[in-house]
Amino acid sequence: MNKKSGLIKGIFLGTSTAAIIAAINKALFVRATSKKLLTTEEHGIYAWRFGDIFYTKSGEGKPLLLIHDLVTASSGYEWHKLIKKLSRSHSVYTIDLLGCGRSQKPNLTYTNFLYVQLLTDFIKSVIGHRTDVIVSGSSSSFVITTCNNNTELFDRIIMINPDSLLKCGQTPNQYSRIYKFLIDLPVIGTLIYNIANSRKSITEKFLTINYADPCKIEPETISFCHEASHLGDSSAKALYSSIKGNYTKLSISHALKKIDNSIFIIGGEYEKNIENTILEYTALNPAVESEILKNSAHLPHMETPEEIVKVIEDFLSLN
Repeated sequence: MNKKSGLIKGIFLGTSTAAIIAAINKALFVRATSKKLLTTEEHGIYAWRFGDIFYTKSGEGKPLLLIHDLVTASSGYEWHKLIKKLSRSHSVYTIDLLGCGRSQKPNLTYTNFLYVQLLTDFIKSVIGHRTDVIVSGSSSSFVITTCNNNTELFDRIIMINPDSLLKCGQTPNQYSRIYKFLIDLPVIGTLIYNIANSRKSITEKFLTINYADPCKIEPETISFCHEASHLGDSSAKALYSSIKGNYTKLSISHALKKIDNSIFIIGGEYEKNIENTILEYTALNPAVESEILKNSAHLPHMETPEEIVKVIEDFLSLN
C-alpha cells in the first residue's frame, strides 16, 4: 500500500511539475510576442509548399535580395537600416527564412538543402529575374550552394561574416543528435529553447558577438529579435534544434571552387577569425574580394549601417 501511494504521489508530482513548466513556457511566448512589433510593415506572402514565407519589396531597379543570418532571433528586420538607402537604386527584397521571424515555422528538421530549394523557388516565383544578393552569417552557405546548383539565379554575391569552411562542413554526430532530441521534447525542450532565446541571452549575444560597441545596442533591437524568436509558439524551436544538431550545415568547398560570380566578403573587425575565414575562401576561389569594416563585429549592417552601405554601393557600381 505504501509503495502504491508513493508511486501515485510521484506520478502526481511529475505531472504537476510538467504542467507548471508548460504554463511557464506558454507565458514566456505570450510575453515575448505581446507587443506585435514585427507585424506592422507592408509585406507579401509567398505560399511555399512547406509554409508561408514573409517578404518585403521596396524601390525600383535591378533586384537585390537580402538574406538574414540563420539564427532563431533573426528576421528581415536585420536589414531595416539599409533598405531605404539601397532601394534608391534597386528593387530590394527581404525574406524571413522558413522557421524564422514572421514566416511559418513548421515542426520539421531544417536542412541546408531545404533552404537551397526555398531560395531557388522564391527567386523564380517572386523575383522572376537574376538577382544580386547580400547574405549574412550562416545563411551564406545556402547562397553558395544555390548558386552552384542554379547558375542563372544570382549575379553578384556579397557575404557578411560568412561561416568558416570548417564550420560549414560540420555534420550531425552522436552528441548533436542527442541535443536535438532533448530540444525536440515537448516540455523540457521548450524550456531549454526559452532559456537560450530569452531577452537576457539575446542581449548577451549582442554584447559579446554581434556588436563591437555596446553603446550602439538599441533596446528596441533586442525587443524585435526577442519577438522574432518566439513567434509561432513552441514550433519556433524546431529550427533551433536543427541548427544545434548540425542539420543546417553543408560543406561548400566544391561549390565555392566552381562558381564564377563576382563575390565580395565584408568582415567585421571584431568578428572571430574573420581574416582566416577570408583566406580560406580566397584560397579556393582567388576571384573573391574582401574588406574588413572597422569598429564592427558580426552584424555591421546593424551596427555601422552608413559605412557598410558605402562599401556595398561601391562594389555594386564597379562590378
